[in-house]
Amino acid sequence: MIADVLQKMIKQRRESVALYEQGNRPELADAERAEIAVIEQFLPKQMDEAAATDAIKALVAELGASSVKDMGKVMAALKARYAGQMDMSTANALVKAALAG
Repeated sequence: MIADVLQKMIKQRRESVALYEQGNRPELADAERAEIAVIEQFLPKQMDEAAATDAIKALVAELGASSVKDMGKVMAALKARYAGQMDMSTANALVKAALAG
């Protein structure tokens, strides 16, 4: 999906920013940040953490997920419904929290 490709592009640029900052190359880090801003314009609006938590709780209830063993099922459903709208690495931690308690 296009959103996944754009997310990967942003991730790569964020890694580059960190490396450029470590290498004392602020002008290159700034150029990468500018590219991130342009790429983000093409992504669907991202859910904030509260909206993501609500969506995850609703999905957990809908799927009848009750333990961490259901993690894969919940993550697959999240990716299908909210691809590009939710950072899946953040969602992973939120799903674990929802299933743990």
